[in-house]
Amino acid sequence: MIKPDFFNRLEAEVRQSCQIENDLFEQFDVKRGLRNKDGTGVLVGLTNIGDVVGYKKEDGKVIAIPGRLLYRGIDIEDITYGFQKENRHGFDETVFLLLTGRLPAKEELNEFSEYMASLRALPDDFTKDMILSMKGKDVLNILARSVLGLYTLDEKPDDISLDNMFRQSLNLMAKFPTIVAYSYQALRHLYQGKTLSIRHPQTKMTTAENFLYLIKGDCTGFSKLEADLLDLLLVLHAEHGGGNNSTFTMRVTSSSETDIYSSITSAIGSLKGPLHGGANIRVLEMMEDIKAHVKDWKSEKEVEEYLLKILNKKANDFTGKIYGIGHAVYTVSDPRATILKVKARELAIEKGRLPEFELYELVERLTPEVLRVFKGEKFTKVVCINVDFYSGFVYACLDIPKELYTPLFAVARVSGWCTHRIEELTFSAKRIIRPAFKNVFPKQSYVPLSERKNQEL
Repeated sequence: MIKPDFFNRLEAEVRQSCQIENDLFEQFDVKRGLRNKDGTGVLVGLTNIGDVVGYKKEDGKVIAIPGRLLYRGIDIEDITYGFQKENRHGFDETVFLLLTGRLPAKEELNEFSEYMASLRALPDDFTKDMILSMKGKDVLNILARSVLGLYTLDEKPDDISLDNMFRQSLNLMAKFPTIVAYSYQALRHLYQGKTLSIRHPQTKMTTAENFLYLIKGDCTGFSKLEADLLDLLLVLHAEHGGGNNSTFTMRVTSSSETDIYSSITSAIGSLKGPLHGGANIRVLEMMEDIKAHVKDWKSEKEVEEYLLKILNKKANDFTGKIYGIGHAVYTVSDPRATILKVKARELAIEKGRLPEFELYELVERLTPEVLRVFKGEKFTKVVCINVDFYSGFVYACLDIPKELYTPLFAVARVSGWCTHRIEELTFSAKRIIRPAFKNVFPKQSYVPLSERKNQEL
């Protein structure tokens, strides 16, 4: 007979078996989280794709410098300035650059965009079988199972030759926005009682325009600036080096030479974690809390006092965290946030939400000093806002629901994932990624079952 406390007793033992003394990490020089003692990342590979720069080392010391993000050696500021100056969308150009290592000529870009648009539609009955018939409450989970479903429709799903991986990558990149949009429509219908609206992808629209059409249902239901902002966010989220959690996950699984659908699904699982892909939602919720409790949004004193309450775990979600501040690599500035902030102000003006945007700016400006006050004079760490600080605000201005914030991250980042997979399987050392772990559990002897006694907890 199973005793009432059976599960609780076992749970306690499981918890105890996981305990590892902190000094053991020091003793064996373990890089926890693959981080060095100074907070920098452990170098585990080489890449030609993206470069994330936030510090430099001189005489063994880490020195904070303004952040830079480069795609194939080109600064993200130059990339975004280039297509904005020409008043066009830049996501397809960015995908082309990541894959080939160069910028396309005009005719090449047009041909590439036309080809990608031709792949947007899902196979016959796929929407019904994988998205509508199988219930799910999270868009990313539906996306993951849909990606695995595409494996069954691929004639050469396990072929890791370059030409086949390239074909698979383009197909997945093109279909991600459609799967995400349809998944959201299914959730609205199943759990909110909304009318089911499944629209055929538009091949004459850019990726950003097409996505807004799929979720809003009207080609005139969004402004040019709204589409421009979504395109910009896709470009800024497309790639972030091989060390970010989901891309590293992609490279780890790909190094085993598994199929692309399994690797992409593992990366989606990583991105779904709130410490990776869901930060902008936490920023938005924090700012909603600040808006509700700070009477004068322009009062530095009032905002400072409330930020201190948050740090003291007396406000917002009581975790003591100010979300959207700080980054694993960027110290002085996050170039993505700098670029996004300029366009976010324009959008705030168009939407009549400038006072709210200025509150964001005030929180951004005050937080570093508030942190110094809270942590004391010994706190000398340089901190800046990251791209998540303003991205949630932008999505809210675009009337994009929270359920789509992280899935849109996936729509953008799948281009980086696929490029890293191709690099890992085509030009890397052809070795499965397998780091080492030091076992520190004490030795014990095997005891025959007849001689064992029940454990007293």
